[in-house]
Amino acid sequence: MPIYGMALPDIHADHGMLTGMARTGRPKAELTLSDDERATLQRWARRAKSSQALALRANIILTCAQGHDNKETAALLRCHQVTVGKWRKRFIHMRLDGLADEPRPGRVPTITDEQVEKVIVDTLEETPDDATHWSRASMAKRSGLSRSTVGRIWKAFHLKPHLADTFKLSSDTSGDNTGG
Repeated sequence: MPIYGMALPDIHADHGMLTGMARTGRPKAELTLSDDERATLQRWARRAKSSQALALRANIILTCAQGHDNKETAALLRCHQVTVGKWRKRFIHMRLDGLADEPRPGRVPTITDEQVEKVIVDTLEETPDDATHWSRASMAKRSGLSRSTVGRIWKAFHLKPHLADTFKLSSDTSGDNTGG
């Protein structure tokens, strides 16, 4: 269809390139999947418990394996071409292991799992000698952790030692339970 007397080149679905012209750019490495890899990727993409990031990566690889290039895959999955290129490259080099998250930078935890477990077990199964329930300060003194650390542990595990979970019978032996 001419615009201002110029004929536009015929553009078809062959990857947005002009017909009759050679493809430009670097050739993409062939991405092939074994049956086991395909099954694993499909499971990751469908599973409700998978992170959205892992599901997207799995879908990227599955779409690329169908023969789509990075641009088409990005358009189909509504993500950036650079994202598709990154995960395609990592999969080709490291296979399924390349799709996992790499360790993030940050401080190494100083509290061990054993210390956390000890605080939880002591909170639930024991009481202090001089009180009816644990306080942050008393548990901190016993465990050797700070009061704020004990509070974070309790909050993470929804522990509230100051609230009684059980019904306590009256120690009144008179037999009159009317409260009056």
